[in-house]
Amino acid sequence: MIKIISREITYLWYYFTVLLEQILKYYLIGILLGSVISVFGKEKIHSVFMGMKKSRWGIFGIIPASLLGIVSPLCMYGTIPIAASFSKKGMRDDWLAAFMMSSILLNPQLLIYSMALGKAALLIRFLSCMLCGIAAGLCIHIFYKNRSFFNFSGFGNITSRDTDPNILIRLIKNIGRNIKATGGYFLVGIIVSVLFQRYVPADFFAGLFGKQQRFGILMASTVGVPLYTCGGGTIPLLMEWLNAGMSMGSAAAFMITGPATKITNLGALKAILGVKQFIFYLFFVIIYAIITGAICNIIF
Repeated sequence: MIKIISREITYLWYYFTVLLEQILKYYLIGILLGSVISVFGKEKIHSVFMGMKKSRWGIFGIIPASLLGIVSPLCMYGTIPIAASFSKKGMRDDWLAAFMMSSILLNPQLLIYSMALGKAALLIRFLSCMLCGIAAGLCIHIFYKNRSFFNFSGFGNITSRDTDPNILIRLIKNIGRNIKATGGYFLVGIIVSVLFQRYVPADFFAGLFGKQQRFGILMASTVGVPLYTCGGGTIPLLMEWLNAGMSMGSAAAFMITGPATKITNLGALKAILGVKQFIFYLFFVIIYAIITGAICNIIF
């Protein structure tokens, strides 16, 4: 028995070190890039978005709005006060929807993390998130053209924590906060991935989420709801799932519904959406994820 336990610990440690070596560099680069953007570029990004109000983009403004949402490093609880400030200054709801939707799904750190999944998955994540923001803006433009979709009453301007007068100290503090917020989830994700690799047969997983499974995309969308806690923590899982036979379409669906239905994000969104708008949001996310997954399975 002792020999068996010792052997299993050796196997698990080996898998852990290999997976950590594969993904750690992306995690560290993502942390650094996210902190640099947060400290030095966040205000510029938001001022560019606010400056769009003076332009004549019209409905086409949802495209740059979606891209700016991806570039913005704020979490959803940080994005909402900013969006509230934009709304009070007359920003269009369809532009805000595009900005907030893509911001929920992706940020610079997560984009860097996703490089560990390979070029195809990275491209799919970026395009699907950008297009999801655009689609959200279009839906608000069509279905809520003459009505307000958001209710930002009670939200004021966000207070930045990047206030240290020393720029280097400001950056170091931001990096520390990012590691504290995501490091635990990152390690848990690797541990779960190691256990999955060791004890779950690849054929079993491929049978659930493989390209030939009719309900694989829907199941992946459903799995994303309880499992998604942190973007960095799900990257090791997605790496193992794709290696085990998960189709690219199922992975795409998971990468959309996961952050979009993350409990903290839903809690934040519930504060600014009424019941009908909240249900509208959930239906939109699920339908978009299924369509995106199906298209990805056809292409890849």
